[in-house]
Amino acid sequence: MNGDKPIILVVDDAADNIQLLSGLLKNQYKVKASTSGEKAIAIANKSPQPSLILLDVIMPHMDGYQVCEALKKDDNTKQIPVVFVSGKIMQEDVNKGMALGAVGYLQKPVQLAELEKIIEPILA
Repeated sequence: MNGDKPIILVVDDAADNIQLLSGLLKNQYKVKASTSGEKAIAIANKSPQPSLILLDVIMPHMDGYQVCEALKKDDNTKQIPVVFVSGKIMQEDVNKGMALGAVGYLQKPVQLAELEKIIEPILA
C-alpha cells in the first residue's frame, strides 16, 4: 500500500522538527527524512524520488538555499517541488527561497492546515 502514497522528503537538522512534520504527514504520505543537505540530495537522486521536499533553511554545512540551488541545477532532481519550512520569515528570506525555485514557504512551527493548503495542490 505504501507504494501508492506520494513520497515527501523532510529535511531538517533538528530531529524534533522531523518528528513533528512526519507525524502530520505519515497517514497520507510516505515520509523520508534527512538531517543534512548532503544526505537530502543523495535521497532525492535515488529511485523512487520524492514527490515533494520540505526543506529547512538554517542547517550546518549546507543550508537549505544551497540544497535547493543544487537540486534545481541537477537535471535528475530539478523537477522535484521544494517548499521551505523555516523560522526565517522576513520577506527577503521568502523572496530568496522562491527565486531559487521553491514553490512555497512555510513558517515554523508548521500548522497542519497551512501545510495541507500548500502541499495538496502540488501532489494532486
